Amino acid sequence: MSDDTPAPDEALDLPAQKIERARSGRSKCKTCRRAIQKDKLRLGVLIQGPFGPGYLWHHLNCAAKRRFEDVLEAYAYHATGAFEEGLELPTLDELQKLVEESGRKQVEKRTPPYAERAPTGRSKCKHCGELIEQGGFRVALLRNVEFYGQVRSGPINVHPACVADELKADDCATEPVGFEAELRTNTRDLTASELDDLLRQIGPLDRP
Repeated sequence: MSDDTPAPDEALDLPAQKIERARSGRSKCKTCRRAIQKDKLRLGVLIQGPFGPGYLWHHLNCAAKRRFEDVLEAYAYHATGAFEEGLELPTLDELQKLVEESGRKQVEKRTPPYAERAPTGRSKCKHCGELIEQGGFRVALLRNVEFYGQVRSGPINVHPACVADELKADDCATEPVGFEAELRTNTRDLTASELDDLLRQIGPLDRP
């Protein structure tokens, strides 16, 4: 929970959110799961744990992207003068830009199935194992992967000619029903004529 759990008498007047410099490098950010280095700004969110109250810590920048309301509350608390001496915080405008950038990236994030041209010749088709030619079409599909007893889906790239067979695989998480419509909707960087050419390369999905 925290690398500096407050003593019982100190816990009576703890703020719900606070910002401070990490006192050591032992705490981990609950957003990105990475260590918070000593002296880096961190946001603490107070919770009631099994051993009493304590803070869950987040890098301040990570918190700004995911928990901006908590950041606002912490800034309001610090505005009362209740902060460590010499603590310099970025402006809320600076943090708001991180929020906007994070939101823009989420909007731009593509969902399979979609197609694009391979930017290099180094990637391999996850179905046949052969290299995908630079500038050639590649199709992103979803494949299920078991991870510590949980099944999650992640994107893989395949040759157009391998799409039909990959869609029949037991671990494929992309449905063949409605595939063409989804592919056209999710593909951003190809023209309509290129998409038509791609679909000809893919061929019928129900072929034996």
